Order: sequence, then C-alpha cells, then structure tokens
Amino acid sequence: MARTIHEFRSPRRFVAGTVGQPGDRTFYIQVSQDSRLMSVELEKQQVLILADRLGYLLDEVRRRFGTPIPPEAEDVDDVSPLENPIDSEFRVGSMGLGWDADAASVVIELLAVTEQPLDESVILDDTDEGPDTVRVFLTADEAREFSARSMRVIAAGRPLCPLCNQPLDPTGHICARSNGYKRDAEFSRSLEFVDPEVLASLSRLVPGFDSSFSVEPDDLDEEGLADDDPDQDEDGDDGDDTDR
Repeated sequence: MARTIHEFRSPRRFVAGTVGQPGDRTFYIQVSQDSRLMSVELEKQQVLILADRLGYLLDEVRRRFGTPIPPEAEDVDDVSPLENPIDSEFRVGSMGLGWDADAASVVIELLAVTEQPLDESVILDDTDEGPDTVRVFLTADEAREFSARSMRVIAAGRPLCPLCNQPLDPTGHICARSNGYKRDAEFSRSLEFVDPEVLASLSRLVPGFDSSFSVEPDDLDEEGLADDDPDQDEDGDDGDDTDR
C-alpha cells in the first residue's frame, strides 16, 4: 500500500492532550486545519521528548543562524480539551524534527509504528515507501506554545512522591527511595537537526547533520524514562498504554 503523508502547512491548532482519568490516560497529538482534524496516539514519554527537543532545536536555530526566536512560553493560551471526534489515525512509532529557514518554520513529523525496522532516510522525505506520516509546519511561537502546553498536560497526571519522584497511587505506593535505591532520570540532549535548505525540497541532507530521531517503545529505557520493571511504565502502571 502506498504511503500517505498528511501535511499541515498552516495548522489552526496543534496540541497534545489526553483522554481518561489520571492513572488511566491515553495521550494524543491532534492537528487541525480548515475542515481537517487528525489525531494520532502516542506514549506520554514521546510527548515529553518531543516537547523537550523542540525547545532545544529552537535554541540551536537562534545560536547557529541568529534567527529571532521567542523565549520559552510562560503562559498557555490554549487550555481547551481535544476536539471531537478523537479517532486515532495511527499510533506513533518515530518522530522527525527540522527547521525550514525559508518558511521560518519548525517541521514536525509523526510516523506510524511499523512491523519492520524503520529506514530513517524516509523521515522528512517524500519517498513513496515508508510508514504513514503526519507532517506539521509551526512558527517558533506555535512550537513554544506546544511545548508549554505539553508539559502542563504531562504534569496533570498523578501527584509525585517527594522522595522517589514516582507517581502516587490512591491504593498505595512502594517507594524505591525509601529502600535506599534511587535511579536518576536524564534526557538525551543530542540534537537531531536539518539545515534550512533541506526542507525546501525534502530530498537531501546536508553532511554533518542528522535530521531525525526515533522514539520506539522498546527504546524508552535508553532515555532514562522507563522503570526497572519491564512490565511497568513510568507511572507504575502495567504495560498497557494508558496513563500516562
């Protein structure tokens, strides 16, 4: 089946949001433009990584090219819930991130989960072969707003234990810190970045720059986000995809 790339060059809205109660949330990214509305499902950790790396990319664009970039957003203007209907187009397996200097836009790609290993050359490319993709162009202000809202959505889950920084359950909590063990969690700060002229054609990469980053469920532990128990996610839930 031919690949489908859903492109949104002037989105009315691009937000992360959830369905469900804290402890049992499902995360989505939703984009709308004109009469089009599309949602994709993903992990909370993927939202967190995307929000984090968006901020780093914008800082690097300012540093490398002198492009005026707004500071991190302190307030979130759009606090409305996701729009209905929330029908997931696909589940996100990998993500791409780049900068289009001609349009002064951040380019975000969300690629569907694939059964086969992903050929990263398809990310930020119009090749006919590859997973279905949502490609969104954002201004720097819109990207800052997306990151700020995403962090608020993530923080709206269950309260954290002051000792081990893990979510507290109403039914009880086993604190790893109280047992004398603490695992530090850090994000990779590596930048996956595309030189400005690349995204104008979406056909080639400038040597020395890597255009994509992949966030697979099996790789989340490498980001320092997964628990030691492989059957549990960050919030201490079992291995299903909810809450998050």
